[in-house]
Amino acid sequence: MTKPQISILVPLYNEEKMFDQLTERLTRLLDSFPYPTQVVLINDGSSDNTPFLMELISNKDKRFKSVFLSRNHGHQIAVSAGMYYADAEDALMIIDGDLQDPPELLVDFYAKLREGYDVVYAIRKNRKESFVKKLVYWMYYRIQKMVSNYNIPIDSGDFCMITKRVKDIMVAMPESSRYLRGMRSWVGFKQFAYEYDRDKRQAGESKYSLRKLMELAFNGIFNFTSFPIKLMYRLGFISILMSIFYIIYLLVLRFKGSELPVGYVTLIFSISFFSGVQLICLGLIGEYVHRMYNQVRQRPLFIVDKTLN
Repeated sequence: MTKPQISILVPLYNEEKMFDQLTERLTRLLDSFPYPTQVVLINDGSSDNTPFLMELISNKDKRFKSVFLSRNHGHQIAVSAGMYYADAEDALMIIDGDLQDPPELLVDFYAKLREGYDVVYAIRKNRKESFVKKLVYWMYYRIQKMVSNYNIPIDSGDFCMITKRVKDIMVAMPESSRYLRGMRSWVGFKQFAYEYDRDKRQAGESKYSLRKLMELAFNGIFNFTSFPIKLMYRLGFISILMSIFYIIYLLVLRFKGSELPVGYVTLIFSISFFSGVQLICLGLIGEYVHRMYNQVRQRPLFIVDKTLN
């Protein structure tokens, strides 16, 4: 095929139930879109037939490039690997393999890029999720917005289209604990928010476990805000104030001639409270030390087994 103008990046992990529907819609899109477009499929260590299906589509249609990672590295790393291997000269679109992000929005996104935007990111107006999930997502995005040092849009995910220069900057960013939507916001340039209704998953189950969601949430908090560090100062300051007020209270009781409390409850309270504050502070420091340790080891973000096309 000729040099692609646009790349569509799709990370895949055990998506054999979705694969035929996904590639069918992508093929129709490629056939109807007037600009040469490439699809970059990333196998993130799937244990089902996803790698086999990727080989079939890549051998059948040269517009599909397949990249096979050596193991499961996680969604954010898989997307980063796809960004590295995308060949498009103009723009890159990132979608999930579950078709909750409609690939047909490529037309609208690219039209916005041609108006002069460097980033077009999708804002989820409606989620077809359970009430509990929607509530947790709603709370997290607003807490993140409140504490973040950067303007990370509320209710935005990785579904977006970016220009080649933004992609190159994000690929060159060296952090190992990656939070792509935050990195995308940090880059800056002219950005546009595109609202859409997020579809429900067409088949299979979500591959984001609670642990992975928590890890992603922590990356969003620790990588783009100084709030955890400032929280330690505030906890320490509050602890000191409480101690001073309590000492003053005891002195007042003493001067009034009252008997001072025996102290057992007070002692237990003090030990428990200040021990908890110290453990929280140590845990936050440990989180930053762990991230620095991972960074200074300078291990590669991902290891590629093979590629097709």
